[in-house]
Amino acid sequence: MISAGDFRNGVTLEIDGNIVQIVEFQHVKPGKGAAFVRTKYKNIITGAVLEKSFRPTEKFPAARIERKDMQYLYNDGELYYFMDNETFEQIGLNTDTVGDSLKFVKENETVKVCSHNGNVFAVEPPLFVELEITETEPGFKGDTAQGASKPATVETGATVQVPLFIDQGEKIKIDTRTGEYLSRA
Repeated sequence: MISAGDFRNGVTLEIDGNIVQIVEFQHVKPGKGAAFVRTKYKNIITGAVLEKSFRPTEKFPAARIERKDMQYLYNDGELYYFMDNETFEQIGLNTDTVGDSLKFVKENETVKVCSHNGNVFAVEPPLFVELEITETEPGFKGDTAQGASKPATVETGATVQVPLFIDQGEKIKIDTRTGEYLSRA
């Protein structure tokens, strides 16, 4: 059991039968009245974000989230297929479950598949990936005082803003959380 006074960012727990993750929390001690904890939490299955206040003594059961390393195999149009690297079992997940999480992931790369009580609810890509640029405009000299950038398409089909000096065929490093260019690979 986790009390509201022990809330931290990223803690996963069960509130009103829903599995939620704490996004933000703030301990508030007003001049009059009792202290309380103002929280913003995300339902990890539906993605809904809610704000609610709790008394610091309220307790909630901790939720067990299993994160398993699996290899992304392929997409057949309807389902995305993943293989467990230890048991070689394969599972297929629909587009609703996967969402945008694979837009920077190539086939045969390892991702984390998150589940609660055997129900898969999310796929976490690696934090950083190296991808090759398949299409971009040639670089041109111009007003670079503001750190000019241009769109580039990477080998997975996603579009990333890159500096003007990056050319087609180069490998770049991308942060998958923000979709931002980090450096040349």
